[in-house]
Amino acid sequence: MKNMSGSIATVAKSYELLRKEWERNSCDLNRCGEILKTLKISLLSNSFLPESQSGASQQELLIARNTLEIGALHAISSENVATFERYLSQLKCYYFDYKGQLPQSPYEHELLGLNLLYLLCESRLADFHSELERLSEQQMDSVYIRHPVSMEQYLMEGSYNKVFLSKSNVPSERYNLFMNILLNTTRDEIAKCMEASYERIEQREAQRMLFFESLEAMERYRQGRGWQLAEQTREFVFQQDQSDAQKRFPSERVANTMLQYAAELEKIV
Repeated sequence: MKNMSGSIATVAKSYELLRKEWERNSCDLNRCGEILKTLKISLLSNSFLPESQSGASQQELLIARNTLEIGALHAISSENVATFERYLSQLKCYYFDYKGQLPQSPYEHELLGLNLLYLLCESRLADFHSELERLSEQQMDSVYIRHPVSMEQYLMEGSYNKVFLSKSNVPSERYNLFMNILLNTTRDEIAKCMEASYERIEQREAQRMLFFESLEAMERYRQGRGWQLAEQTREFVFQQDQSDAQKRFPSERVANTMLQYAAELEKIV
């Protein structure tokens, strides 16, 4: 790097402003977003970000990494999944390529675990396993990493009850964003199998199968899917527009999913 002490000082000052705002008990997400936007422009203009860091000092690398981490955490708090993915793609070089030059971040394991859970929500199984292969033994032993690994195992086993029970046992409250997405996706898959398997089903049984804690929540879901409710029998009546083959073989969807998973594992190996 050329002599850019003035620029470094300016960027460092902006970073401290961001850090203090982020660490406040009642953080202003909008204010943090404004500071992040300005700071990222400064980082890019001074070549502090991954595109050209061959000569970056440790101070510059730390400022860039810490800024990106706050950006990723801010995206989670703002429920902006696309922005979270962009920040993680930039952070990976700091966690893997520059790990010998930087002290370990206290947020590293949490963010890597969040990335795994995000990939699982997106059903990007090949990417999920590729990311796992990059992790060290120490990283794999972290509770933040073990959680998404367990979720993937439960889904592949069809142990949906364990997935839903895990909602109350997340390693960080930030995991709730992706856990809610994963639970909703899992619930929708179960509902599709129910629609293909049954002409009607008792209300309480549907509630149990879909892991709803209350009939009120079950009722909102029923209305969202357009299921009819037979008042006398308290049964849900499904629209019977599936083909005969789908009615006879409701497990075909599950079999295809498992075949797809096996194919993706072969690509990884």
